Amino acid sequence: MTINEIQDEVIEEFSDFTDWMDKYQYLIDLGNEQAPLDEKYKNESNLIDGCQSRVWLQADYDKDTRLITFSAESDALIVKGIVALLIRILSGHTPEEILESELYFIEQIGLKEHLSPTRSNGLLAMVKQMRMYALAFKMKS
Repeated sequence: MTINEIQDEVIEEFSDFTDWMDKYQYLIDLGNEQAPLDEKYKNESNLIDGCQSRVWLQADYDKDTRLITFSAESDALIVKGIVALLIRILSGHTPEEILESELYFIEQIGLKEHLSPTRSNGLLAMVKQMRMYALAFKMKS
């Protein structure tokens, strides 16, 4: 699936909920379903700057397939769900696909307007870090 197809799927899932409390609960559920990050990746170099809560992001690059796989964890429930969404959308794609993507789902599901300013900054920091990994892998290959 393309990044846009996955985003459209996420938008469709969120459209099932009319109440934002239900959407928050869905985010929490997504975060809880995510596999825990290996303890060896919970280090300072994987911590994302700009997040109010602690978020560790690990990126692995397969030189043969040219695909990036992201894994992450957060100590905050909603943030864990947000990062799970980002992983679902961006993981398993090439650096070019990630760098060229426009993450319109954030606006479409209303996430941007329903997050506190600090969480919103954290979301932008997570996206920025994922793009930085993609750029680094693109330059290496």
